[in-house]
Amino acid sequence: MLSPDLHALLAAYAQGLFPMADSRHGEVSFYRATRRSIIPLADGGLIIPRSLRAAARKTPLTFTTDTAFAQVISACADTPRQDNLGTTRETWINDWIIDTYTRLHHAGHAHSIEAWATDAATGRRTLVGGLYGVHLGGAFFGESMFSRPDLGGTNASKIALVHLWHLLRSRGFALLDTQLANEHMRQFGIVEVTHAKFAKMLASATTKDADWPAPGDTMGHGLA
Repeated sequence: MLSPDLHALLAAYAQGLFPMADSRHGEVSFYRATRRSIIPLADGGLIIPRSLRAAARKTPLTFTTDTAFAQVISACADTPRQDNLGTTRETWINDWIIDTYTRLHHAGHAHSIEAWATDAATGRRTLVGGLYGVHLGGAFFGESMFSRPDLGGTNASKIALVHLWHLLRSRGFALLDTQLANEHMRQFGIVEVTHAKFAKMLASATTKDADWPAPGDTMGHGLA
């Protein structure tokens, strides 16, 4: 059974709201975007740039789901972000978000996809990228992603997004929300819709019963 605060958080998502902190150690506010960004889950809805498709085919990275949620959200919080003007700013993920979403993960309503680099000599795996988001019915709300090229994670978050898109399609999801449009996400074919249209899509998606796979490998969906 969900605690009252987690129930309230999911209720906010069901109304098209999402929380953001104003800095790494700042206050949290809830937002409702006048135009919402989504990636369609229909055939051809995700655009994969040719260079990324080639990189995904030959990547040495392995991808798992729900095996390191806390590490993924913490890594996302430690990654500086650029706004739409190209200005580098602090992350919007603070300690409250890390704690709350980790509890939401344990309750089965938040998930991660992890990218791992494996040392050939020792077999040791290092987390080099990933993403996480919220799961409500047949809707998935993408929250944040990160890559560590310095650790061998070039394109890690982008390939994780491709895994996510195929996973959602295979599991019967109806909506992939990416919240606010930015130049980084435009390359993947995001579509902006009005809040009114998003609200209708969301109401329909949340009535569906889509399940997330058990923790483990994502099986390379769509990367052949």
